[in-house]
Amino acid sequence: MAAWRRRPVPGKKLRITLTRSLIGLSPTQEATVKALGLRRMHQSVSHDDTATIRGMIAAVPHVLQVSHEAQ
Repeated sequence: MAAWRRRPVPGKKLRITLTRSLIGLSPTQEATVKALGLRRMHQSVSHDDTATIRGMIAAVPHVLQVSHEAQ
């Protein structure tokens, strides 16, 4: 039986911005931020609104700003 995966809804994107420094974060939190594609302060990236991305955001909400991206 094939594994069922939830697919992202087309057109639903999140704009994620790093608002605080990585200095002082635990190694796992730092790795999570880097896995989102954020390397420096005030850098923004766009990701699909999926459960995986939401979980990563929930792990480090104190250093991120999240908004919906206008299409």
